[in-house]
Amino acid sequence: MFLIVSVLYSSVGFGGGSSYLAILALTGMAFTQIRATALLCNIAVVSGNIFLYHNQKKLDWKKILPLVIISIPLSFLGGYLKISEKIFFVLLGVTLLFAAITMWISKKKMDSKINIKPQNSIRNTSFGGIIGLVSGAVGIGGGIFLAPLLYLTNWDVPKKIAAATSVFILANSIAGLFGQFSNPIFIIDWSLTSILLITVFLGGQIGSRISNKRFSPYQLKKATAILIVFVSLRILIKYLL
Repeated sequence: MFLIVSVLYSSVGFGGGSSYLAILALTGMAFTQIRATALLCNIAVVSGNIFLYHNQKKLDWKKILPLVIISIPLSFLGGYLKISEKIFFVLLGVTLLFAAITMWISKKKMDSKINIKPQNSIRNTSFGGIIGLVSGAVGIGGGIFLAPLLYLTNWDVPKKIAAATSVFILANSIAGLFGQFSNPIFIIDWSLTSILLITVFLGGQIGSRISNKRFSPYQLKKATAILIVFVSLRILIKYLL
C-alpha cells in the first residue's frame, strides 16, 4: 500500500503523508509513532522529486521562499506540541477528509490552463505559516493543503506548482520531524520504518518519472480518495461519538 501511495502522490508532486497516516491509523500503531513515520516517508519521496524538478529548472525560489519562511518554525512548533490522542485523531480525521476531497476534484485543476497572476507575498507567507503549524501537529508535509490554494490563486503553471509543493513538503516534514525529536514522548520503530522508507523512495522515483511522461493515474487517485474518506469517517466517528 505504501508503494502504491508513493507512486501515486509523487506523480503530482506530493509526498503522500495523508495516505500514510490513513494506512497507519488502521494498524493500531501508537499515535506518537504514526506522525514520525509518515514524515520520514514524505522526506524520502519528495527529495527525489525535488532533484528532478531542479534538473528541469522548475523551481522558482523567489516565489517559493515566502511560502516556507514562516512555515518551517511553525511546523517545528506543531511537531513539538504535546497533544492528546483524541485531539490528534480528530485533527487527522478532518485532514484526511480534506485530502480525499482534494484528490477527487484535482483532475480538473491539474488539466486547467491558468493565467499566472501577481502574488501577494504577505498572504502566501501567512498561508504557509498556518499550514505549517497544522502539518507539524498532524504529521504531514502540508502539500495537500497548499496545492489547492496555489491553483485557486493562479500561482503558476501546474508543473511549477508541483515543484513548489514538493519543496514545501520537504521543508515542513523536516521541521516537524525535528520538533517531534525534541518531544520527550517521541518513539519510532526503526526496523519497520526503514523498510517503509526504502519502499516509498522507490515508489517516488517511479511516480516522478511517470509524471515526466505526462501520465497521471486519475482513476487510481479517485479509488484512493474513497479509501481515505472511509478511514477519515471511521476515525471521526470513533473519537467524536
